[in-house]
Amino acid sequence: MPRPAPWWRSAVIYQVYIRSFADGSGDGVGDIAGLRARLPYLKSLGVDAVWINPWYKSPMADHGYDVADYRAIDPLFGTLADAEQLIEEAHAHGIRVIPDIVPNHTSDQHAWFRAALAAGPGSPERERYVFRPGRGPDGAQPPNDWVSCFGGPAWTRLPDGDWYLHLFAPQQPDLNWQHPEVRAEFESILRFWFSRGVDGFRIDVAHGLVKHPELPDLPPRAEPAVVGPLTRRDEVRRHLDHPHWDRDEVHEIYRAWRKVADEFPGDRSFVAEAWADTPERLAAYVRRDGLHTAFNFDFLMCGWDAKDLRAVIDDSLAMLGAVGAPATWVLSNHDVMRHPSRYGRSAARSWLANARYEPEGPLDLELGTRRARAAALLMLALPGGAYVYQGEELGLPEVEDLPESALQDPIWERSGHTDRGRDGCRVPIPWSGQAPPYGFGPAGATPWLPQPADWAPLSVEAQTGDPASMLELYRTALRIRRDHAALGDGTMTWRDAPEGVLSFSRDPGFLCVVNLSAEPYALPGHSALLLSSGPLADGVLGPDQAVWLAVGEH
Repeated sequence: MPRPAPWWRSAVIYQVYIRSFADGSGDGVGDIAGLRARLPYLKSLGVDAVWINPWYKSPMADHGYDVADYRAIDPLFGTLADAEQLIEEAHAHGIRVIPDIVPNHTSDQHAWFRAALAAGPGSPERERYVFRPGRGPDGAQPPNDWVSCFGGPAWTRLPDGDWYLHLFAPQQPDLNWQHPEVRAEFESILRFWFSRGVDGFRIDVAHGLVKHPELPDLPPRAEPAVVGPLTRRDEVRRHLDHPHWDRDEVHEIYRAWRKVADEFPGDRSFVAEAWADTPERLAAYVRRDGLHTAFNFDFLMCGWDAKDLRAVIDDSLAMLGAVGAPATWVLSNHDVMRHPSRYGRSAARSWLANARYEPEGPLDLELGTRRARAAALLMLALPGGAYVYQGEELGLPEVEDLPESALQDPIWERSGHTDRGRDGCRVPIPWSGQAPPYGFGPAGATPWLPQPADWAPLSVEAQTGDPASMLELYRTALRIRRDHAALGDGTMTWRDAPEGVLSFSRDPGFLCVVNLSAEPYALPGHSALLLSSGPLADGVLGPDQAVWLAVGEH
C-alpha cells in the first residue's frame, strides 16, 4: 500500500501572532494560556496546524524576534511547561504545532552577544557575530553602506571602536553563519524542540543568514520605470547578486537542517520565509534535500488582477513542481497590510519584494471584503497548502488610524516617524462582546494595542452561526477542502473564460470560478453548487465573486 502524502503538502496552517490572539493572564498581552483555551475554536475552524510567532525569552525590542534564549519561553507568554502542555493538547485536537525560529540574528541580550561585548575586539567570542573595524582614518565610518530593514544604517559602533552588523534593529545583531559553533548551536536548538513534539518550524528571514565574506557595498538596484500592476515577467524580476540576501551558500545550512528533521518521526517540516527575486530562486529553497515549503509572497503581493494572478499561479506551480515541492498560498501575515484593506482600494495593485506596500486612495471596505471572500475561495482551491493569518477568517481590516502614541513597531522610531510600521495588522482580535477588549482578555484588561470601537460585529461570537459571515465562509470552505478528493495537493487545469475571469478544474469533479472583472459572468454547467463567496442571482457570478462547483458524474 503506498505511503500517504506528507501532511504538509496539503495543510491549512493558521498563523498565531501570540501577542494578539488571546490573553489568558489579563495583562493585555496574548499568551500560551489564551492559545490553549482557544484550541477548540481552531479545531472548529478546521485548520491542520498552527504557526506561532516567537515565544522565546526576549527583551521584546522587536516583539520576540530578538531572542535571548531559544530554549526558554518568555514569562510574558508562559513557561516551557506551558508550551509542552500546549503541544500535547493541540495534538489531542488533531492540530500540529510549528513555532517560529529566528536564525539570522539574536537579541543583544543573548549570552553569546554579551560575552562578545565583554571579550573585546579580535576575540573568539566576537567571531560568532559580524564585527568589523570601521572605514576612514579613525574608523568612524561604517564598514559598508548596508541599511537596516527597519530604517537607518545596518551598523552600530561600540565604545571600543568595533562595529557590529544588524540588518534589523540595533538590538538584533546578525550571527556569523560561517562559524561552525553557530551552525551546531541551531541544529541543537532544532533537536531540543523536535524532541518536545513540535511538528516543524517557520524560518524567519530564511533568505538571510549568509553574507558575502568581503562585505561589499550594495550594488545599484534597478527600480521599475512604472509603478503599477506588474506582470511576473517584468524586467524587475531578474535576480540580483546581493551581498546579504538569498546567497547560494544558505542552502548548505538547510540541507543540514533537513537531516535533523528527518531524524524524527512524523514528517517534521520547515517553511521558509524567503523573499526571492524570481520563482526560480525561491524553488532552490525547497529542493528534495532542502526545506519542505516556502511562503509564496508573489501571490500575497499580487494585485486584484486576473492576468497577474494567473501568471503568479502558473509560475509558482511550474517552478515548485519542477523540484517536487508543493506551493503554499498566503494572503496576509503579521508584516503586511491586511488584504481586505489592500483589495478595498480602487488601485489594488501589485508590489515588489523588499518594498513596503503603500495604499493608494480611500478605503472601500465593502469592496475589499467582497474581494477578500473571493480571494479566500481562490486560495483554498489552488493545489498545495495555504496559510490563514489570525483574524483573516473574521474579515478584519487593517487598523489604519492607530494613534501615534500607541505605535510600538520599531520601524516607527527607526524611520524617524515616517513609516507607521506593522502594528495595524497586529491589533488583538475580537472574540465576543460589544466593546474592547472583545473577549481578547478578561473584562477590564487593556489590550497592548487599542482595538477599534466598531469591531463588535466582527467578533467570533457575532459571526458564529451566521451563514453570510466571513467566519462561516472559512469554516465551510475548510470543511469542503478537507472532504473533497480534488482539493489540497495535486494538479489543476485552466478552463476557457473571458478576460477578467479565472476558471480552473481539479480532478475529480471540481471547478473554481473567480470573477475579477466588472461584468457579471454566467456560470458554466455544473451538477451542484458547493460554495459561493456571495449571493448568486440566476446562476450569474457577479463582479468580485468566486464559486466552487461540482462538475461531471457523481
